[in-house]
Amino acid sequence: KELGWDDVTPVDMVGLEVGYRLIPLVDRNQGGQLLARIKGVRKKLSQEMGFLMPSVHIRDNLDLAPNAYRLTLMGVSVAEAEVYPDRELAINPGQVFGPLNGIAAKDPAFGLEAVWIDPTQRDQAQSLGYTVVDASTVVATHLNQVLHKHAHELLGHEEVQQLMQLLAKSSPKLAEELVPGLVSLSTLLKVLQALLQEQVPVRDIRTIAEAIANVAPKSQDPAAMVAAVRVSLARAIVQGIVGLEPELPVITLEPRLEQILLNSLQKAGQGGEDGILLEPGMAEKLQRSLVEAAQRQEMLGKPVILLVAGPVRAMLSRFARLAVPSMHVLAYQEIPDSKQVTIVATVGQN
Repeated sequence: KELGWDDVTPVDMVGLEVGYRLIPLVDRNQGGQLLARIKGVRKKLSQEMGFLMPSVHIRDNLDLAPNAYRLTLMGVSVAEAEVYPDRELAINPGQVFGPLNGIAAKDPAFGLEAVWIDPTQRDQAQSLGYTVVDASTVVATHLNQVLHKHAHELLGHEEVQQLMQLLAKSSPKLAEELVPGLVSLSTLLKVLQALLQEQVPVRDIRTIAEAIANVAPKSQDPAAMVAAVRVSLARAIVQGIVGLEPELPVITLEPRLEQILLNSLQKAGQGGEDGILLEPGMAEKLQRSLVEAAQRQEMLGKPVILLVAGPVRAMLSRFARLAVPSMHVLAYQEIPDSKQVTIVATVGQN
């Protein structure tokens, strides 16, 4: 038989490869619970993020260690870990009252210290303050974290088209006017990906579409659209960070440093240049002070929020997330009136 295009297999958007000892976890006939857990993860994330998460293609891989699994995106490995299907993982949430016998490990999703224990030790582990989960839950939690982090890579033209069809049901005029009248599907995709990259869900597609429709006649720059959308979604963004707390603890930049950044941004032509426009020494100092301020906030169990001037927000967000992945960078315009801002630290050049 001649070779045809059917012989070219497309890559799986999301894949889970398992070593041979983990096959029972994904085999329904052997009582494997992982398939149901994965479906639950996809459903929860689809509802949270606002678009349908792709299905997870599961296969065994004999090149992996027997207890290992690998998570892949577009055919490329993004995470690997080992689990023991016949044991349970006792995770140390930060404070426990004694050691446990078992195989020392780290929780794959969050890197916390943990121990693989015999299921009979479960009650003892819980009484010492450990969180105990089974192997399926460990893999599902890890998958949840990877999909959440890479959500912007999973949104493509097809998904945006589906979102537009959803919007057309509730706001037909808006959907009809937006694409392709005001923006192309590709530009809309760029805007939605930029939002997801900073963990902003695209669930409220109507508000997002209205904000873009207001900006599009004046500017076709995706960055300007993202900024406008974020201001429209301000309440949701801030609530996602601090919940219903009335107070917003923020880190700010020294006014002089902020001015330097604003000036350099204008020189670079309205933010056309990616990256932060600081000399290396100053950038390094800023990064160090951000890390220190972030650690202080995390010790107090508070979210890490950097509050900056609107024009430099996107640039600083890229810069800050390299140093502190959990940092949220907000612009002054994104703070709802109902929140009280408290400055907990000011970082600068010193």
